[in-house]
Amino acid sequence: MFETALVSFTTFFAVIGPFDVAALFAALTANATGKERRSMAIKGVLIATGVLLLFAVFGKATLNLFGISLPALKIAGGILLLLISIDLVFARHSGANSTTKEENKEAEKKQDISVFPLATPLIAGPGSIGAVILLMAETHGDYQLGSMVVLGMVGILIMTLVLLLVATQVQKLLGVTGLQVVSRVVGVLLAALAVQFVLDGVEASNLLASIPGISSR
Repeated sequence: MFETALVSFTTFFAVIGPFDVAALFAALTANATGKERRSMAIKGVLIATGVLLLFAVFGKATLNLFGISLPALKIAGGILLLLISIDLVFARHSGANSTTKEENKEAEKKQDISVFPLATPLIAGPGSIGAVILLMAETHGDYQLGSMVVLGMVGILIMTLVLLLVATQVQKLLGVTGLQVVSRVVGVLLAALAVQFVLDGVEASNLLASIPGISSR
């Protein structure tokens, strides 16, 4: 169970990127008061938590509704996480775990960014939603393992909230270089995890068994 919680914690740390979210939050709320920042941070994290918990509970039912198998989810989720990890390692930004330039411009004009872009897509984005569905599916209905996944996710969300509340100080402390160092280290770990998901998905799908010469080995 500890391993499941650790994998969950590491995965959500990578796909959400609490330090990156805090840095962007500080930039987008530069003209807001301390009270407004706290309100937006708490509201944004609570909304994102609700969204992710919704997918954690009903993610498997959604897969069954659309006829998506677990091996297919592992392969697709692994590829998505691999793309995110590549962005982290090379310090690039994509719509999977961050906002686009157009979204940033729209957010700068808004007084309250708690729902968009903070709750989604910065915290509860495609990467984190895909990760929670994939990790919950990996538990195969085991409630104890599922609770470990949720525990790891909630741990990262609490960390994100704390960093949002001290976003300006974090930005000054780590700087651009510090943030990129953290992202790159986590990106390497996420890349290995993503490849493992893909390999497990291919093995579970029996695709290799249908290739002549492989099934006999």
